[in-house]
Amino acid sequence: MQDTPTAGPLVTVLGASGFVGSAVVRALADRPVRLRLVARRPTAPPPGRAAAEAVTADLTDRAALAEAVAGSDAVVHLLLGDGGWRAAETDPGAERVNVGVMRDLVEVLRPRAGAAPPLVVYGGAASQVGVPPREPLDGTEPDHPRTAYDRQKLAAERTLLQATADGRVRGIGLRLPTVFGESAAAGAADRGVVSAMVRRALSGQALTMWHDGTVRRDLVHVADVAEAFTAALDHPEPLVGGRWLIGAGRGDALGEVFRLVARTVADTTGSTPVAVEAVAPPSHAPTTDFESVTIDSSPFRAATGWQPRTSLAEGVRRTVAGLARQDGGPR
Repeated sequence: MQDTPTAGPLVTVLGASGFVGSAVVRALADRPVRLRLVARRPTAPPPGRAAAEAVTADLTDRAALAEAVAGSDAVVHLLLGDGGWRAAETDPGAERVNVGVMRDLVEVLRPRAGAAPPLVVYGGAASQVGVPPREPLDGTEPDHPRTAYDRQKLAAERTLLQATADGRVRGIGLRLPTVFGESAAAGAADRGVVSAMVRRALSGQALTMWHDGTVRRDLVHVADVAEAFTAALDHPEPLVGGRWLIGAGRGDALGEVFRLVARTVADTTGSTPVAVEAVAPPSHAPTTDFESVTIDSSPFRAATGWQPRTSLAEGVRRTVAGLARQDGGPR
C-alpha cells in the first residue's frame, strides 16, 4: 500500500472518532491514500496529504453500512458499543454493535472490478483468550472468554476469519493489549485504567488498586497501536486469515504504573504525589482483572517489522500532559 498515488486505494476506518480509531486516522493521514472516516458523530478529517472524507452513519443500519464501505480497498474495523466492556454484560444493543456489524460487513463488502477481495483489519482484544493460561501469551492458546464483551469480540473475529476462508474478504484480526495514551482528536477519550488513574491524580484523589499491585498488564501506547494497524495494511499477505497479538512484552506491574502516574502528575502540576492504595474489589470485578498478562508479539513483528517505540514513562508523560491540558492546565 506504500508508494501509491493519492488517487489510489480507499481505506475506510469504522469508528474513526474513537480513541484508537482517531489515532489510526492520524497515522494514515500523511499516506498517499484516500481516507473515509466513518463514525456516529461528525469527524473532522485531519491535515495531511491523504484525500479524506468524513461520513456520519449508524452502522447498525445495514444499508448505511453498505453505503459507508462501498468501493473500499481496505476497511479498518474499530467499532465499540457504548459503555465499553461493561455495557456488554447488560445492554442487548452491545451485541448488535460488537458482532452484528461484522456479520453485515462481510456480507455487504464487494471487491472492485478485477480487484482482490477487500482487506479487513479488525481490532479485537487479547482478553478474548479468557484467564491467561501462561505468560507470555503467544497466540497459540485456546480461547475461553470469561466476559460477554470478550465472547462478542471473539464471535466477530471468527465471523471475519470464516468469511476469509470462504474467499469473500481478506481478514486480519489484531488482538490488542491494554492501550493507553493521549487523545488524537477532540472527544476521543481514553477510558482505560491508565487514563482513569491520571484523572484521579489530577483531581487530587488517591489511586486505588483491587489487589496488591503485583498484577501485570501489557501496556502499549495508542500511537504504537495505530502503527500496528498501518503495518498490517502495509504487509497484509502473511497476516490474512490469522489472529495476531499486539504487545510490548514487558508486563508492567500496576502498582509501579500507578506510582509512576502519581509522580508524573506531581511533576506536571507542582503538587505532592497522591497516595496509591489497595482497596477491596467491587462485586462486578471480573476474574481476569486479577490475572497478569504479558504478550509475545514476535510473530506479528517478524511478519511486519512493527515494534512499539514509546516507553512506559514517555507514554505516561504524554497522557498526563494531554489530560492536564483538557483539565485547564497545571495547577
